[in-house]
Amino acid sequence: MSTVYFTASSLDGFIVDTDDSLDWLTSRAVDADGPFGYEAFISTIGALVMGSKTYDWILRNHPGEWMYTQPSWVITHRPEIIAPGHPVETFAGPAEELHPRLVEAAGGKDVWIVGGGEVAAQFQGAGLIDEMIVTYAPCTLGAGARLLPTRSEWVLADSGVNADFVCARWRRAGDRSWGMGAGG
Repeated sequence: MSTVYFTASSLDGFIVDTDDSLDWLTSRAVDADGPFGYEAFISTIGALVMGSKTYDWILRNHPGEWMYTQPSWVITHRPEIIAPGHPVETFAGPAEELHPRLVEAAGGKDVWIVGGGEVAAQFQGAGLIDEMIVTYAPCTLGAGARLLPTRSEWVLADSGVNADFVCARWRRAGDRSWGMGAGG
């Protein structure tokens, strides 16, 4: 079981532009079944968490039924933002208090930190992100919401190309629980 920050970024490290738009991302070719693809990733996820800005974006861009089958949380002080019928819990405390609930709900599968960067920074600051998978779009935005607005150290574990994107799997620096194969 890992806690994974799976997201996309511009080359200059932004996950949304200054208009909170993802047009720079969604207008590009990607193979959901290809390397670092969404379909393989989501099958490993048992629970997920996001911030209120990400949840608001989902409401605006994917109205209707909740798009995830996994237990879901939104970190917010505004529980009233949850749309009627969405099986989503809210949480208004530190990441380290929520994390055990996420792990339990995940039932042995991974926990996905959907976003955005500020939520990921809370989990990273508590030492709770094991892995970061970033799909880099071939563009720069110049400004917007940062990929991970905190200082942290990572080690490249794997990389690949998926259509228009360069993808990288990063492991937390100093984490010796990965990469230890038969010779390790």
